[in-house]
Parts: sequence; C-alpha cells; structure tokens
Amino acid sequence: MTKAALSALIRPLVEPRLPDWVEPHWFMSREEALEVAPTAEIGWFDFNEKAPMVETVRAAENLKWLNSIYAGLDFLPLDLLRERGTVVTNGAGINAITIAEYVVMLMLAHAKGYRDVVRAQDRHEWLLDSPGKRELAGERVLLLGLGAIGGLIKARLEAFDMEVVPVRRSGGEGALRPDEWRGRLDEFDWVVLAVPSTPETVNMIGADELAAMKSTAVLVNIARGDVVDQDALVEALQAKAIEAALLDVTTPEPLPEDHPLWSLDNAQVTMHLSGRAQTKMFQRSADRFIENLDRWHRGEPVEPRLDLTLGY
Repeated sequence: MTKAALSALIRPLVEPRLPDWVEPHWFMSREEALEVAPTAEIGWFDFNEKAPMVETVRAAENLKWLNSIYAGLDFLPLDLLRERGTVVTNGAGINAITIAEYVVMLMLAHAKGYRDVVRAQDRHEWLLDSPGKRELAGERVLLLGLGAIGGLIKARLEAFDMEVVPVRRSGGEGALRPDEWRGRLDEFDWVVLAVPSTPETVNMIGADELAAMKSTAVLVNIARGDVVDQDALVEALQAKAIEAALLDVTTPEPLPEDHPLWSLDNAQVTMHLSGRAQTKMFQRSADRFIENLDRWHRGEPVEPRLDLTLGY
C-alpha cells in the first residue's frame, strides 16, 4: 500500500475513485497535516495560506510525489524538493478558462466604463451617456505569456476581432521574440501579462517599458504582482502616462489599505479573484489527480509536472 496524505476538502470527489493500492490519510487542519506528512509518499497539502503548505512540505521527508491545485508554487522550498527527488504536479491549466474569461471581463468593463455605470446605479442616477466608448474590435494586444491561460486569452480576444500578438521564444507565426517586444510597445493598445513569476520575469514591466507605451495603452496583469515594478506603475498612472492598469495581482497581497492603487481612478484592483471565479476547479483537479494516480502506478509520467529548477 502507498500512503497518501490528502486534504479532506477534496475527499468527496476523490475517495470513491481511489484505487485499492492507495492508503489515504485525510487531514483538515495544519496540525493533522503535520502528523500524517512524514510517512506519506503522495501528498496533496493545499491550504488557503502559504505558511502551512511550506511547513507541511518540509515535514514530508518521504514524499515521492506532491500534487497541488495551485499553478504558482514558487513559494515552496523547491530546492529541498529537488534534493529529495520529489515529483511535483501543479494546477497549471485548472483555472485557465475562468482566468481567460476574467481578462475579457476586465477589458470590457474598462472599455465601456462599467465601473461608473454601477456607481451611478448605486446613486440611483440615470446616465444620459455612456462613460466608456472604447471598442475592443480592431485594437492590438501584446500578450506576454502563451501557456494554458495565454492561449485561451488569445482565442477569446480574437473572437472580439482584436489583433493579438504573443511573445514566444521561437517567434514566428505572428509572434514576437523575447528580445523584440520592448522595442514595439508603442504599437499596442493593450498589454496583457500572463507569464509565470521567475527571476527572468520579475519587474519585466518597469519605468522604461511604461514610458514606451502609448498614452492610451492599458496594462492588464493576471500573472504575478512582481512582474510589474509597482512603484513605477503608480507613478505612471498618477502622471497619466498610460490610460489604465487592470490588476488582479499586486505586491504584496493583500494590498495594504493605504496603498495608492486603491484610490487611483485609472487603476482597478480585483484582489487575485480571477482564479476563484469558477465552479468546476475542484472537480477538474480531482479528475486530474485520479488520472495521474493511474499513470503513477504504471510508472508513466504524471502531468503537468513542475520544473523545480525553473519554478514553473
């Protein structure tokens, strides 16, 4: 029997489908997770907070395979997992649909001034004109990040007759290479960030990049807060150097109550909710886990596998 430490939150979706070679140990709390972690060969240690996940992973000295519903696991001790030879599967793609839909919502809400419409309704005020007259059709989008999420964003924006230009290492097929996009920033109406957080992507949008954008450009970030130099962004927004920033992610999270991003009219902060605006995340995660259990038992690769060196 293979011992597996699993969160009780996914028990109803997983337990009836577990193969007979798996010996499940269910936990609800941090303390229960720490109790079962040291002997587990398979672990699914997801919590709402990072600290207990890190603590439990460190305690799981015999762990051969770690599974998670989260796509971004750069906060875990990846060096330790690599030293132990632990295989890690993450939640890449699990929330891709809802995040892609969220991007479309953010862009439409900004283009049509929908935030002002809602505020007018709260005031019981009948507007005589639309506060937003921007049309998505015909506008150009620079898409940084063409993974599972980026691919779905591209398809959805193209359905609105937008021209989407992705950045990929190989270039080609209408894409820009990583060494080309900075010199072309002034050609785009929207810049959408869907990249993983790595040393290569930290502060990839800084003062120079913001200065190179159109004054009517809108920055959309559903990646990680640290891919944008937030202080430089605040300065650019205050100076109206770009039209707006639509931010599902910030640094830090939660954003402090007195942070200027909250009160800037040309910034929208959506509290990292894009991946939570869904109904089928846990079902998709359970289905993937059960499929991976079968692969694991047959000695086949489980997926999607996190590169413990690159961090994504």
